[in-house]
Amino acid sequence: MRDSLKGRVALVAGATRGAGRAIAVELGRAGATVYATGRTTRERRSEMNRPETIEETAELVTAAGGEGIAVAVDHLVPGDVRALVERIDADHGRLDVLVNDIWGGDVYLEFHRKLWDFPIEDGLRMLRLGIDTHAITSNAALHLLNRTPGGLVVEMTDGTAEFNADYRADAGFFYDLVKVSVQRMALAQAEELRPLGGTAVALTPGWLRSEAMLELFGVTEQNWRDALSAEPHFCISESPAYVGRAVAALASDTEVARWSGRTLSSGQLAQVYGFTDTDGSRPDAWRYIPEVERAGKPADATGYR
Repeated sequence: MRDSLKGRVALVAGATRGAGRAIAVELGRAGATVYATGRTTRERRSEMNRPETIEETAELVTAAGGEGIAVAVDHLVPGDVRALVERIDADHGRLDVLVNDIWGGDVYLEFHRKLWDFPIEDGLRMLRLGIDTHAITSNAALHLLNRTPGGLVVEMTDGTAEFNADYRADAGFFYDLVKVSVQRMALAQAEELRPLGGTAVALTPGWLRSEAMLELFGVTEQNWRDALSAEPHFCISESPAYVGRAVAALASDTEVARWSGRTLSSGQLAQVYGFTDTDGSRPDAWRYIPEVERAGKPADATGYR
């Protein structure tokens, strides 16, 4: 897909680390100009308090062959988001791809905690970070994206529509509400964009080997399989590049409208577009998790990657 997005402009909102960073890099690898936004810069950190920065992401985009532009933005501040879109308009006069990957709520996530026992301030902060940010960003950016027919909106979520049809009791009320809401937002935007030639989808990675996840298991991307002794089902995990390649494939597809309104997964799209993860495999986590892990079977990714 190298140069398939040459001349195209993308905004990856929430590109500091993890899936957002990888999406920005893979769009750059395909030749796009990519605006990488987030709250953590070399001068200050967000409440996530992690070392990755948007400047690093922009540099990786440029090194991959695109043009990376880092812009510090708090996507909860409508005026800041409008200023960002005005800058993109002034610089390029167009926006072809919008990826809403803003989250930052992991610091508030508490597994297996009931709604009535959850600190309400933390829960509401999760809703603001995971829902309000997406709505604010689309509200500002779609004016520019609609100027050129064929625009694509990707709402990043966690879990397929089928998987999330059941309540995610382990993650709890607020996390479940955020991720299902994002899928509904993709459906709503698809309906509104369709008459103008635009497309909106929701997209989920599988078990993502983000920087934080690798640190949790005490491994790196190079030796991640060492974590299988502690968590055997980690065998189905995928690198962030995998979902990045999924977004690049969608953005390069002249018939992407066929997916509009749907919730897609990296593993599903790999089978359609033929891309692989960095190790040459095609992990399908959202088939593996219900069929193997939640079914109580021994960890075995054979036939699932």
